[in-house]
Amino acid sequence: MKRAILSVTNDLYTDPRVDKVALFLTRKGVDVTLVGRRYGDSPTLEKRPYKTKRMRLLFRRGWIFYAEYNLRLFFYLLFKKCDILIANDLDTLLPNFLISKMRRKKLVYDSHEYFCGDASVVNNPAALKVWSAIERFCFPKLKTVITVSPSIVDQYEKEYGVRPYLVRNIPTEKSFQLTATRKSLGMPEDKTIIILQGNYLIAERGGEEIVEAMQYLPEHHLFIVGKGSIIPQLKQMAKELDVEERVTFVPRQTPENLFNYTALADIGISLDKDVSANAHFSLPNKIFEYIKAGLPLVISNLPDRVQLVRQYQIGEVVKDITAEAAAEAVKKISVPETLSRYRENCKVAAKELTWENEEKVLETVYLPLI
Repeated sequence: MKRAILSVTNDLYTDPRVDKVALFLTRKGVDVTLVGRRYGDSPTLEKRPYKTKRMRLLFRRGWIFYAEYNLRLFFYLLFKKCDILIANDLDTLLPNFLISKMRRKKLVYDSHEYFCGDASVVNNPAALKVWSAIERFCFPKLKTVITVSPSIVDQYEKEYGVRPYLVRNIPTEKSFQLTATRKSLGMPEDKTIIILQGNYLIAERGGEEIVEAMQYLPEHHLFIVGKGSIIPQLKQMAKELDVEERVTFVPRQTPENLFNYTALADIGISLDKDVSANAHFSLPNKIFEYIKAGLPLVISNLPDRVQLVRQYQIGEVVKDITAEAAAEAVKKISVPETLSRYRENCKVAAKELTWENEEKVLETVYLPLI
């Protein structure tokens, strides 16, 4: 039996893409171990059909965390039996790359974003210098690369002459079972429910504008589901704008619980601003989760998501991200006839946009390796 080790820098609790890849490989008869880190407040993982390892680290953030994690990961991979190494994102690539050369192991690089184009990297010259050097050192020598959006595929091919496989972060065809009601989740029955979800919500992702937009949407109620550095600011905004009774904040949920909130909402929000190359190229999984749940979308004017919304006619594009423009888009969708039409179109889109279709690409990538 072949052994594969998948590396990430998160705590494994809410990373549906990596979980789906691990499950795919497990079904193909591969002995899978998923490696990440453990925070002091990380929830206990439910039992999975593959192995997991979460390393406790001294440092939680910043360059010293990445240095510690990469060093720990290097020595873990150095002595662990394996046949295939899978690095998820640039922050795990270097130790995987070095070990793949030292131990002559097969390596797959799964890039979930355009890492060196992220605002947090671009706006930190030292970080940009380090991560760019790592990418330039490793990328041209990689034989198998996967990424998540058509724009990132084109960008990496342009930079390095290596064309990645496209595997978008799409939910499985089989949905979670709805195990809650609006009443049990505290969702008002007499309001149109807007949802903004995210594993980690930060500034410049439209959260500020959609909270401000609630001033103009008295018939709506906003649910913000997830954790993140922007949450305290959004709570303060809701209070100052006197809309806190119609804005509910819900902490990070398991994928199963998150599905309840999404499926019981009416409109999904994804208003990332065009503040970096990574944002410009992004195609977040929340968009596909909204579509799967039948939610019309309010999205920002970024190429891959606009192409998706226009192809299937499933929402409204906000060209200038302001509270007024976001509110106007929500109002357009909320017209009963429009809401019904977009919902029906989401059903059509959801039949085509499935993880099972993306797995056909994974078979092309992994079957020759196992």
